[in-house]
Amino acid sequence: MGPYRVSMDIGGTFTDVVAYDENGGVFQAGKSSTTPEDLTEGVLNALGSIVRSPSDISFMVHGTTQGLNALLERRGVKVLLLATAGASDTYHIARGPRTRLYDLHFRKPEPLLPLRDIVPVGGRFSAEGVELEPLEEAAVRAAAKRFANEGFGAIAVGYLFSYKNPAHELRTREILVEELGADITISLSHEAAKEWREYERTSSAVIEAYTGPVVRRYLSRLEQSLDEQGLTVPLHVMQSSGGILTAESAQKRPLQTLLSGPVGGTMGGAALAKALGTPNLICVDMGGTSFDVSLVVDGEPVVSPEASLEGLPMLMSVVDIHTIGAGGGSIAWIEAGGLRVGPQSAGADPGPACYGRGGEQPTVTDANLVLGRVDADWFAGGHLSLDLERAKTALAALGDKLGLDVIQTAEGICDVANAKMAQAIRTITVSRGIEPREFTLVAFGGAGPMHAVFLAEELGISEVVVPRFPGAFSAWGMLQTEIRKDFSEPYFFVDEDLDRADMAAQFTAMDRTAMESLAGEGVSEHSRRTAHAVDIRYVEQEYTLTVPVLEVDEPLREGFLEVISKRFAEQHESRYGHANLGAPIEFVTLRTTALGDLGQAETERIAATAGEDFPREIRTVVFDRTERDTLLARRDDLLPGHTFDGPAIVLEGTATTVVPPGHQVTADEIGSLVIRSKEQ
Repeated sequence: MGPYRVSMDIGGTFTDVVAYDENGGVFQAGKSSTTPEDLTEGVLNALGSIVRSPSDISFMVHGTTQGLNALLERRGVKVLLLATAGASDTYHIARGPRTRLYDLHFRKPEPLLPLRDIVPVGGRFSAEGVELEPLEEAAVRAAAKRFANEGFGAIAVGYLFSYKNPAHELRTREILVEELGADITISLSHEAAKEWREYERTSSAVIEAYTGPVVRRYLSRLEQSLDEQGLTVPLHVMQSSGGILTAESAQKRPLQTLLSGPVGGTMGGAALAKALGTPNLICVDMGGTSFDVSLVVDGEPVVSPEASLEGLPMLMSVVDIHTIGAGGGSIAWIEAGGLRVGPQSAGADPGPACYGRGGEQPTVTDANLVLGRVDADWFAGGHLSLDLERAKTALAALGDKLGLDVIQTAEGICDVANAKMAQAIRTITVSRGIEPREFTLVAFGGAGPMHAVFLAEELGISEVVVPRFPGAFSAWGMLQTEIRKDFSEPYFFVDEDLDRADMAAQFTAMDRTAMESLAGEGVSEHSRRTAHAVDIRYVEQEYTLTVPVLEVDEPLREGFLEVISKRFAEQHESRYGHANLGAPIEFVTLRTTALGDLGQAETERIAATAGEDFPREIRTVVFDRTERDTLLARRDDLLPGHTFDGPAIVLEGTATTVVPPGHQVTADEIGSLVIRSKEQ
């Protein structure tokens, strides 16, 4: 075992690797083209660019978008759903709200399986978990025969009130294993999400069954490849919650990895907030395919107990990330005479027209190249040489249809993309009562620093930070997190009926289970800790807020109800702009989070002192339809204290930073570029 802590992040276009040398305290970043036909090839290529052998690795964590891509592209396995007879259509009935009120073409999200693939199974529990009817085992065995004969790839089981009593779901799995063997994928709803809300719990189980085999095959193949290369430590996988798990545990609960790729950047943002002493950050990650926005508030990532993708709900702890289809590879096109950008992407293959791999449609990367904001000879640290003429040809074909020249078309594409991304930031800030001007914008991803300052101008944000290795920042963030396992227990009580001793006993039991769960993740006893919370709502409300409980015995303390009511009211005021302190509240779900420290990579401080100057060139770049002399510098030449004014372009191996006129750049002691508006 060697001295390197390594993280890997697979994007739509590039695979990034970050290695931290525990002996020298130094970070390195590597990059390789993503290989869609076999992702392990791209991972091993990127890994080989900075680590001599996997045997030199002391810790490894990986963020994967395999499950997410399978869901978004609808290429998961065929799922058979077993549901309680008399309520088996719940998954298709779903919820009634019309989420886009004025959209005449609105349609409910398409379920992942048709009605014909839902099997009603007799057996029923009451809402209190008391058996009313025994499980109809013959129906389960008949479903097993259908599974074997009709080419299904996984089974989801979602019975009424299984979160209160899972006996029927557990027996169903035993029967299915008897009939079909232990190798099939079976997702039980009470294991996928031990929470109330029948539709959301069933949806969680179906999504896990739909994506699970894809995730398991990928992780199994990657583990095997790394073992063959000499890796001697467990492979860890990033979770949607911002924590990590061993790959073995992730294969058992693949739903938890669904958003593991984008989440690494948010966790990096939380670590950066501590290093900078700037607690409130808007984190924007722009890659080749997507644009992800998340928040760090008071130094902590915003985590939600539920999420929705493509309109399909999931009950799981997840870092709150808003994603749109806007990346460097987003394709520009015309609709109703107007210019549109994305969500379609050229991806890694064929990629933008300038890649010279056969792509002919104009993209955001092509537009930036034509404007002079990208170095054609040193793109992605020299991994690619870009073809300017191909980019111009693609833009000219689009511009002719719009009556624009190539430069106008290029700036139009960037303007439309920036407007889309700014609106995505407003969705996660302004629409929730958060003023973006009070935050610092942190930009990463291969294309994020190229557009960040333009987004800040649009939103009135005065400060932008571009961290070291921005194209690999999500991978860097994965080295800043720890083991995390989440547990929940339904607990319905109105405040006046609360048995505080019983609540404390429930938390104590959950705390014990949570602590024991960390042993299987390789966490030593002295490195384990837990955190507790309770979901609360006003009586007769539908949705809840998660309110922290400081200690397992806090419910026993005098004045607990007053204290917890005040915390809830403060959160309600912050989230919705109003609160009603003193109104009756209802407890809904108890939550315990187990956290285990496996060590972290320290933030590297750059000891070198800046001289008065640094190597630079002057190039012509287009800003506001005007060619301007623009400073060109390399990131490696910038040391703490170096300051310069825009317009400027900063080149490095993982990204390009574009600084328009009217802004000043300063390099700080941890290698970040801090860009401030000179007018604010």
